[in-house]
Amino acid sequence: MAAVGAPDLRPICAEVGPGARWVGREQPIFTTRAHVFQIDPNTKKNWMPASKQAVTVSYFYDVTRNSYRIISVDGAKVIINSTITPNMTFTKTSQKFGQWADSRANTVFGLGFSSEQQLTKFAEKFQEVKEAAKIAKDKTQEKIETSSNHSQASSVNGTDDEKASHAGPADTHLKSENDKLKIALTQSAANVKKWEIELQTLRESNARLTTALQESAASVEQWKRQFSICRDENDQLRNKIDELEEQCSEINREKEKNTQLKRRIEELEAELREKETELKDLRKQSEIIPQLMSECEYVSEKLEAAERDNQNLEDKVRSLKTDIEESKYRQRHLKVELKSFLEVLDGKIDDLHDFRRGLSKLGTDN
Repeated sequence: MAAVGAPDLRPICAEVGPGARWVGREQPIFTTRAHVFQIDPNTKKNWMPASKQAVTVSYFYDVTRNSYRIISVDGAKVIINSTITPNMTFTKTSQKFGQWADSRANTVFGLGFSSEQQLTKFAEKFQEVKEAAKIAKDKTQEKIETSSNHSQASSVNGTDDEKASHAGPADTHLKSENDKLKIALTQSAANVKKWEIELQTLRESNARLTTALQESAASVEQWKRQFSICRDENDQLRNKIDELEEQCSEINREKEKNTQLKRRIEELEAELREKETELKDLRKQSEIIPQLMSECEYVSEKLEAAERDNQNLEDKVRSLKTDIEESKYRQRHLKVELKSFLEVLDGKIDDLHDFRRGLSKLGTDN
């Protein structure tokens, strides 16, 4: 895609290549480093890297044309040649990435910076240069309008010259003014020729850029073929890696099985040692079995004697319980008799009190 009206690189590039020097009427006013991207012309969505690594990106100012542009070169290839106009806008799309659209180049450039600070500085410089380009454009427009006015005045004064040939000395001042306007018109024509030369230069530059773009497209096709080959090789390597990973997985599974078998053998050996220890204990115990048998017989005899004593004690307890029941019964009977005796005694005492009151009453009467 050729850039329409692209600026000529010859005035500023003494040599293109590693370590290229930018000289002539354009001077760098700001320089930074960033990864350069361009929008995919087919999808208009995806970014395509224009540089393999971070490259130098510079703002240049053309003193003669009073214009600004962004230049970036990767090796022998010009990857950014964008003239800044007042209508352009630089947009930050993330903390380290920004972009702007160039209608002349019919593309969108993107820059990826290593830090947010670099992005901020570049954006601020873009806004500053944009304002300067706007002022320069306004001044150029004023010059064109002034030149147009001068041309119209010259055409009008052409008829006045015929009248001045018949006029008297009083019109001498007007004639001198007319001469001045003619000189201005001549200078304007010279400027037109100069602009035509500039236009021809830009067309030649455009043709060179078109050729470079075609060569770049051929290089892209070659890179695509190489990429396809590398992708196939990558797929083969991935398949081999998958096979090796599968083999490694099998080896790991075998190792896990061996580890489990070793652990099981160790457990069995530990159990065997425990069984041997138990067997030794049983053998030792078998040696003292006769003694234990005699002690068991002795204990059995003691137990039988204790059972007999226990039976006798139980009999005594039963007899004692019987005696206690009888004693409780007697106590209840005695309590009943005592209660009845107390009731009789209370009645007797009441009678005695009545009798004493009667005696006291008789003594008082007498």
